[in-house]
Amino acid sequence: MIETEDAQGRLKGRNPVGVIDIGSNSVRLVLYEGLVRSPAVLFNEKVSCGLGRGIAATNRMDDGAVEEALEALVRFRALADQVGVGKLYVLATAAAREAENGPAFVERAEEILRQPIQILTGIEEAHYSAQGIISAFRAPDGIAGDLGGGSLELVDINGDLAGTGITMPLGVIRLGERAESSSSTAEKIARKDIKSADILDTGKGRVFYAVGGTWRNIAKLHIAATNYPLHVTHSYEVEAEELLKFLDKIKQGNLEKFEGISDVSNSRRALLPYGAIVLTEIIKRMEPGKIVFSSSGLREGYLYAQLDEKTQRTDALYEAAEELAILRARSPRHARELAEWTAYSFEKFGIDESVDEKRYRDAACRLADIGWRAHADYRSMQSLAILAYGSFVQVDHQGRAFIALSNYFRYEGLKNESLAPEIRSITTDRIWERSKLLGGFMRVAYLFTAAMPGVMNNLEWEQTGEKEMMLVLPQSLSALAGERPSGRLNQLSKVTGWKISLSIRS
Repeated sequence: MIETEDAQGRLKGRNPVGVIDIGSNSVRLVLYEGLVRSPAVLFNEKVSCGLGRGIAATNRMDDGAVEEALEALVRFRALADQVGVGKLYVLATAAAREAENGPAFVERAEEILRQPIQILTGIEEAHYSAQGIISAFRAPDGIAGDLGGGSLELVDINGDLAGTGITMPLGVIRLGERAESSSSTAEKIARKDIKSADILDTGKGRVFYAVGGTWRNIAKLHIAATNYPLHVTHSYEVEAEELLKFLDKIKQGNLEKFEGISDVSNSRRALLPYGAIVLTEIIKRMEPGKIVFSSSGLREGYLYAQLDEKTQRTDALYEAAEELAILRARSPRHARELAEWTAYSFEKFGIDESVDEKRYRDAACRLADIGWRAHADYRSMQSLAILAYGSFVQVDHQGRAFIALSNYFRYEGLKNESLAPEIRSITTDRIWERSKLLGGFMRVAYLFTAAMPGVMNNLEWEQTGEKEMMLVLPQSLSALAGERPSGRLNQLSKVTGWKISLSIRS
């Protein structure tokens, strides 16, 4: 094992864990920094073996696919050992569960991995996929669908509660084989099966959470086709009617003409039309208000289920922001103080916030100093990119934009909007103005603190008249006053609409 004691890019005191997911389409290894609420990925590798190919006709996994999968597992075991994984969870789904030669494959795989494999039932697949959604979205409400190579799992979710899910033989590999590669036949099969899915009766007007690699690739294609500027599939939202039109194009084939198709692996491209067929029939049957794509599913849900209840209730966005601050900020304590001071400031200025806006402001403050090592001319750009594309969950795309833009304005200033036009195109006016507002408070705070803790609790606001506010410093901090801080307060006056002055308490 490689020694990592001196590594500053990882959090101390965490024991790596891993998940091997033996699916019908691919076998994947994901190694995480630790078993925590918002686990960072240390290593991720997939081999598209296609274990589910041929099962519909022969009831057996293809011999070549089996050998390819076993070879992958040899490498995966070695990689887990190299990283020093303390706990490795190995999960097998539809192909290994249902194939006639499944037991023999599992026996050989267990010898290679030197540990038991947990073969999930269809109901367990649905359960852990639901846990993946619960772990990655705040207060989810809708129906989650996890589309794999061999099966489709559906489960109703409301907050942190998930109903008993169902499993259906509509995985993209299996559907193609059941239909003998005929799109029209596949549509008939999917329509008939989905019609019997009574679980979708409660979904009208709610959210459909789309889980699985095939559907995520459809989301990537839609992002490319619409020139959507934030290329993040997790929490990407599309209205049902709009997506139906796009799915029709995918079902018609000619995928090579699609923008972004080069980012989809060759093994996955042939499966996209079947994924489009299944999603189309779900939308028509369920009539959801919108479709939200998720990068969190079975593996993430399984890890989430291993946590104690107190840890599960932790806000994953806060944890991820706190961790990044520890790794990259000059002072994580200062970042926490900034979150507290901006909450106090917003209250004093009468700035109302929704529950999510409070969360996003808090996260933005914890992340406000992660770009300090970059060249001064590029801190705004680097911070914008890191935060807009960060590995965060429990945050939608509006929240990502708010967090990223707040820190962009914190570095760039409140007038220069030239580097953020693309992100602006997806934000609401409220999010745009709030990000400038928070950026303004950040710019004031940093000139008084030099990004170090212990000062902000002494920066107090006093209202002196109608829409007039004074920032009061104690005498002990009077030396921090000056022309530049006064200039920043003038900038803040413009974005708040308040006349702001500076005073030293006598």
